Amino acid sequence: MSSTPTGSTEYLVGIAVRAHGLRGELVVEVHTDSPDERFAPGAALIAQRPGAPAATLTVESARPHSGRMLVRFVEAPDRDAAEALRGTRLLVAADALTAPADAEEFHVHQLEGLRAELEDGSVVGTVREVVHGPGGELLALARPEGPDALVPFVTVIVPTVDLDGGRVVLTPPEGLLDV
Repeated sequence: MSSTPTGSTEYLVGIAVRAHGLRGELVVEVHTDSPDERFAPGAALIAQRPGAPAATLTVESARPHSGRMLVRFVEAPDRDAAEALRGTRLLVAADALTAPADAEEFHVHQLEGLRAELEDGSVVGTVREVVHGPGGELLALARPEGPDALVPFVTVIVPTVDLDGGRVVLTPPEGLLDV
């Protein structure tokens, strides 16, 4: 997450890993639950590269490829232009996000920073990040004592997400939170 000069918050949706082929496609590591929406043709993304001013990239086309996305941007018509974007962080402005239609869905930024507690109210940590794995999402919990814990983000283990209360309630199986 970063902030623009105008003060609006931005969220990471992908990272340009490398050029692919000769037509200007980029391999993008996806950091969003909504890649079809974020990388839809015509979508405008904020491009942030070290040592360069922020710029806007417009998606021309996108398709899945080996667990990542191949994305062409209007502003990168060939391999050389795509290669110049290697390492670029692709962001979306917070005001461009719409609330999920389903009350059981959440944006990653809504979960990060929430207090993680057990049903009895004892605090076990804070949601540091949401990890997108091949088997589903995991909550990475920063714990006051010990290493981070990974908790599957499924209803049986995380039955309550209380955004207003700033917490998630966990019912972990035995041993999940053991060090």
